[in-house]
Amino acid sequence: MRSFPDDLAHAQQEWHTTYRQLAERPGHTDLRRRLYRLSVHLFFHPHWQQRRPGPAAWQELRVLSRSAGTTSERPPR
Repeated sequence: MRSFPDDLAHAQQEWHTTYRQLAERPGHTDLRRRLYRLSVHLFFHPHWQQRRPGPAAWQELRVLSRSAGTTSERPPR
């Protein structure tokens, strides 16, 4: 498994959360703008300067962010 910088992984996790919020409340301009800003941040992150990511790298980053997000979003038992 690839290692990603913490800020890149966190930005992907925020992107996923914002996307889910927008799906629940469509039409919210603030959420659309936030999603756009996060998308730009992810795509142009310095981590990708040496080599543009392929589909496998994006998928790995998404899986990493979702698994990190689901553990922190679960209510305590």
